[in-house]
Amino acid sequence: MRKIASFLAIVLLAGCVSSADPNTWPPKSPRGNEWVDKYTGHKIIRLSRRDGTNEVFYFHQNPFPAVGDKMVFMGSTDKGRCAFTVDLKTFEIRRITTINTGFEVVAPKSRQLFYMSGDSVYSTHLDTLDTREIAKVPHHYTWGRGFSVNSDETMLTACYCLGEDKYYTSKMPREQWIREIWKGKLPNAIYTVDIRSGKIDEFYHENEWIGHVQFSPTDPTLIEFCHEGPGHDVDRLWVIRSDGTGLRKLHDKKYPRELQTHEFWSPDGSKIWCDFQTPSLPARVAPFMEAVTYPRFYLASVDAKTWELKLYPYQMRYASRHFNISPDQTMFCGDGEGGSFRLCPSGKWIFLYKIENGKLRVEKLCSMAGHSWKPYPEPNTHFTPDGKWVVFQSDAGGATQVYAVSVDGRK
Repeated sequence: MRKIASFLAIVLLAGCVSSADPNTWPPKSPRGNEWVDKYTGHKIIRLSRRDGTNEVFYFHQNPFPAVGDKMVFMGSTDKGRCAFTVDLKTFEIRRITTINTGFEVVAPKSRQLFYMSGDSVYSTHLDTLDTREIAKVPHHYTWGRGFSVNSDETMLTACYCLGEDKYYTSKMPREQWIREIWKGKLPNAIYTVDIRSGKIDEFYHENEWIGHVQFSPTDPTLIEFCHEGPGHDVDRLWVIRSDGTGLRKLHDKKYPRELQTHEFWSPDGSKIWCDFQTPSLPARVAPFMEAVTYPRFYLASVDAKTWELKLYPYQMRYASRHFNISPDQTMFCGDGEGGSFRLCPSGKWIFLYKIENGKLRVEKLCSMAGHSWKPYPEPNTHFTPDGKWVVFQSDAGGATQVYAVSVDGRK
């Protein structure tokens, strides 16, 4: 009976599998910097028109100035990982940092890139390239996670987990070292850096693994952060003020196997969005088959004033590792799943989502069939400031490069 159940499950799920040919993306032609996806009809352009490996920012790290004329991306150089700008009209590339660059985030109003290099925090202006050392930091900060800049652009925030580096450099599988860091209950802290004075303030400490520290885009002292670790085992969503007050858990799990992950702010600061999954009751496909349990998938929002939770369901085959939201808050994008869900290995697409009648309507923007999903590089989608393009990264053509796919089709 087990074999019959397994066979039927494969047959039932076969319709989820992408039929895209991984050898045709991106096309091998003189016009390899732009083409039309043959499955969706949407135009794709390559933004990182330089040699080497090139990467987008992590999904919740802003890469754009407010005007939206440029985008910052990261590229490999003889000095390590450095920052570049691309003009979104002319596609001109310009290198803007000359030292190894991490923790990168763009302050949209002041057009500055903030980053860490070595044991120092720096800023570089996107146009003038004026660079300033803001602060020296303890060496263990360099093993933390990326900066977020507050809404009035006076303060940065980030976090660290003391001792986590030994797990990263071990030979353990990713799932194992994630669980080991979480089980280790290492010292963690959230800190701020005053952009003008360079003053550092470690305002919150705990022995839970902290990540995804993000300032509200409209409230200069409100910070969202998460508890990292095995997704089903942690209480993920939290907020706190930058002076250490106002600590609040945003959701109490109703089921042991609930999962919330990869949270991000709405542009107006009114909501915190996240991927939300709940267990489903066992469902028998046939009387002679064993019960099979399928998770249920949602895009969820938590209201930043009332803390009300809302769930917007979608089908499992449209899942994404990371979601993001358009500047006008009418659309979401996602970077697919790449087959990490054994139940439906179909998700090699860049997706567009819209909320209609309390559910997500989904459109495929372009195929990611040639992308490796090892699990890195993750595509990490971003909307451009005008909402007309979704930016992502892919190694489908060999080395990882930065691309954009049009939202409205052939434009």
